[in-house]
Amino acid sequence: MDLRFVSRHLRRLDLAATEVLLAPLSEDERPPHGVAGLVDWRLGGRLSQLLASGYATGKVGEVLLMPGKPKLPFDKLVFFGSGPQSAFGEKTFRRVIESMLTTLEGLRVRSAVVELPGRHFDAIPAELAADILLEQAASRPEHDVWTLVEPAEAQRSITQHMVAERRRVRQH
Repeated sequence: MDLRFVSRHLRRLDLAATEVLLAPLSEDERPPHGVAGLVDWRLGGRLSQLLASGYATGKVGEVLLMPGKPKLPFDKLVFFGSGPQSAFGEKTFRRVIESMLTTLEGLRVRSAVVELPGRHFDAIPAELAADILLEQAASRPEHDVWTLVEPAEAQRSITQHMVAERRRVRQH
């Protein structure tokens, strides 16, 4: 899997040329923040309406598929419940990543723009998040490119970490 980056701004997301956008949805964050919040704003509050009605909850294990076009450049928007922010940890991160990988395989999509769970509220360090993602995707050749939604500082940090890890692996 190849990792690329895009910043968390609607104009930048509009330029990302993929079929699918994946984003976490917290159980206790209303209105949604992060990429889910940006998408909700662009869709005129449609995601907030689904949350308010109880159709979507943000509970761990929940997967919500919505159309992106014509308001967004993505054919599909997929939201993954990540539970309450106060209970979010590495175990939840791993579970949501597994759901993301499996869902993309089911959709037969090889590349996506992705906001990793817990990243928009810094619940998991960027480097650890990237390590876990690559570890879980290692045996799954169905995934070509994930464009991660990260701020510039985290983009640099992940890139430097990956370079250091490659060097460390080569030396052993």
